[in-house]
Amino acid sequence: MRIILMTGKGGVGKTSVAAATGLRSAELGYRTLVLSTDPAHSLADSFDLELNHSPTQVCTNLWGAELDALQEIEQNWGAVRRYITEVLQAQGLESIHAEELAVFPGMDEIFGLVRMKRHCDAGDFDVLIVDSAPTGTALRLLSLPEISSWYMRRFYKPFQGMANVLTPIFEPLFKRVTGFSLPDQEIMDAPYEFYEQIEALERVITDNAQTTVRLVTNPEKMVIKETQRAHAYLSLYNVATDLVIANRIIPEWVSDPYFAPWQESQIQYRQEIQASFQPLPIKEVPLFGKELCGLAALEQLKATLYPDEDPTQVYYRETTLQVLQQQGYYTLSLYLPGVSKDKIQLHKNGDELNIRIGNHHRNLILPQALAAHQPVSANMNEDHLNIQFEADTPVEAAA
Repeated sequence: MRIILMTGKGGVGKTSVAAATGLRSAELGYRTLVLSTDPAHSLADSFDLELNHSPTQVCTNLWGAELDALQEIEQNWGAVRRYITEVLQAQGLESIHAEELAVFPGMDEIFGLVRMKRHCDAGDFDVLIVDSAPTGTALRLLSLPEISSWYMRRFYKPFQGMANVLTPIFEPLFKRVTGFSLPDQEIMDAPYEFYEQIEALERVITDNAQTTVRLVTNPEKMVIKETQRAHAYLSLYNVATDLVIANRIIPEWVSDPYFAPWQESQIQYRQEIQASFQPLPIKEVPLFGKELCGLAALEQLKATLYPDEDPTQVYYRETTLQVLQQQGYYTLSLYLPGVSKDKIQLHKNGDELNIRIGNHHRNLILPQALAAHQPVSANMNEDHLNIQFEADTPVEAAA
């Protein structure tokens, strides 16, 4: 299955772009699903028809769906939610408050990823186009597989082992003292089963031949800056970006003096977009004279974006992470476009390398060749962060 993730700052037009991409994909004969995981759904408005949690056919070869977070939570987390509710009620919390607190913040976004993975496993579609949450939320979810792996390795598995031994011994006393039971095996297994789904999803998301991200932006300063950060953070998580779509460009033929300042600023920002995202391909989409709502309007956008192209192609292929042997050192090379060295902080702990850029970080599990060595230097070279590690033997001997 080909997976295309559409993301961008809220309000840039990514939903319309996702819908138009789905139309072109379906037109070429691919069975295509456009799935909205954005909590503020607008995909149904874009298609101008009713959508729900299950795929609804829009036209030949095209289906649409809007994630129902509550339904996903019940399906994946129902047993755990009911147990947490029982615990909170035993502590005197009112039922409605207990049920609210049993669903942790951000879980609706997390289960959007799980839903995506289930569509991949089912194989009912050739192309999955995901209208994702705005960039901040979407990027936070990319770190979920590594974060969950860290907790599972250090806390959950040891705790689960102890619980399996101690539960039969202390269950009667525990229930008499607290008023609720210890978690049963189904509840204990649920977090690990969920982690396994997320781990499998990571393999799909980081398979750059199958999954790519398309960044939708506008020629505005704040939007471009957020899009640049998104590109860097996607590379940090080894997720490939293959296309940038600059939306809402005021056409040159517009001569109304009211738009003159906007046109002038857009000339500058269009140049900035070209300079910032090279060598990524960039498509420019004009500001249309009417709202892009309904299939007829989306046909216009589709024809502009993909006049004679297959939108499921991978427009750009990049290697974001490499381990090299050079001049007696191991070098970890990470593609981080548009990031200066002074914005990056590194810290190694055991077999993990923590890379922090602003408030985003990645706990990278190092390859075995690097885990036993300490980083000795780092430099930026043409958008690649090159981290050198000490080597015990010369390259010739290591080979």
